[in-house]
Amino acid sequence: MNNKTQKQKILERTGSFREYLIKELQNPEEASIYLQVALDEYQQDGNTEAFMLALRNVAQATGGIGMLAKKAELSRQNLYHTLSSKGNPSLKKLGSILTGLGFHLSIAPVRQPEHT
Repeated sequence: MNNKTQKQKILERTGSFREYLIKELQNPEEASIYLQVALDEYQQDGNTEAFMLALRNVAQATGGIGMLAKKAELSRQNLYHTLSSKGNPSLKKLGSILTGLGFHLSIAPVRQPEHT
């Protein structure tokens, strides 16, 4: 059996992870947790790509980039660029995107390790 046939059989039996992820992200609680984890990782490593990907995935799960662009009052082209791996949105634009997705920015204290 060649690799392509084997790969197709695995996908038929297990489904696509991306399809599963997008379906799960339709739940606002799941999407919120997913975005928070991506933001936490960004704060640890400074890499925006994972956070931009998380925003794109949630946008896809909640109606697509076109719908988000309308809700965030941004052009589709501008939104695609903003959410690209090279995207670096301003705080105002990030706020608009999160509001369009049904979320808001929030501040929480950094947890300090307890000394024993």
